[in-house]
Amino acid sequence: MNPEDLKYSKTHEWVQVKGKQARIGITAHAIGALGDLTYLELSAEEGEVINQGESFGEVESVKTTSELYSPISGKIVAVNENIGDMLDELTDDPYETGWMIEVEIATPDELKELMPVEDYEKNCEA
Repeated sequence: MNPEDLKYSKTHEWVQVKGKQARIGITAHAIGALGDLTYLELSAEEGEVINQGESFGEVESVKTTSELYSPISGKIVAVNENIGDMLDELTDDPYETGWMIEVEIATPDELKELMPVEDYEKNCEA
């Protein structure tokens, strides 16, 4: 079950809006599809500006390697530097301990392009 207060991208990232900032991570559905995670690297750095659709890292599993894409544009204000060492925690709780980056939202209209939980779950079923 995906949290209802989050917004979701078609590439399986979630966004939690907190005022003018947003936390970003990957969904439980994405983690399940990837299988056992073996490696995660965030290429994003605090202070960097990231645009919607740009990669901020990659996650590797026994099955494949997948890019992580920012669903919104903004200035990166925090990076979860320890996430690469917390793959079990990420798998168990992708929505709390599994956050990856936090950005200061540059273009609030981009949030309208993201899906509410109902639409995301339908997208996953398709």
